Amino acid sequence: MTTVPELGGKAPAFEALVGVDGARYSLTSFADRRLLVLVFSCNGCPTVKAAEDRLIAIQHTYQEGGVQLLAINSNNHYLSPADSYPEMVARAEAKAFNFPYLQDEQGMVARSYGAARTPHAFLLDEERRVRYRGRIQDSRDPAKVTRRDLENALDDLLAGRVVLVAETEPLGCAIVW
Repeated sequence: MTTVPELGGKAPAFEALVGVDGARYSLTSFADRRLLVLVFSCNGCPTVKAAEDRLIAIQHTYQEGGVQLLAINSNNHYLSPADSYPEMVARAEAKAFNFPYLQDEQGMVARSYGAARTPHAFLLDEERRVRYRGRIQDSRDPAKVTRRDLENALDDLLAGRVVLVAETEPLGCAIVW
């Protein structure tokens, strides 16, 4: 059984996840990026759909600071057909994702991180230690957002500060195992 990392603990490695672009990715594929944001995601969850534009904006805003966002779909596509690889490709194209969207076909990466919901974000520092985990923001409704938790954590790390709020409860749908 995989041990889920504590806050400050080393992020679990992953290998050969296929992206919607057909390429295979590992954690080390992004060694040139200062910070990594892993967001366990999917195609059908209303909370994910509400957060997609925010995720695109986060990647756009923070990329010059050395940040790379990755969306990882760990849902069992046999139980959730909307999460099949062809549906992932279609969703990424329709939304014009500016970040890799990867398939975790067996759900092993989600399990190794302790991801429970979609979306569930994990912010990794330069040493690939988990510095934040939780929600993207404090409301499913973008018009009602008062705290941008993931962005606050990114701002803290990029400024060389300890993440003030390092863990929040993720909002969204349960991962379909």
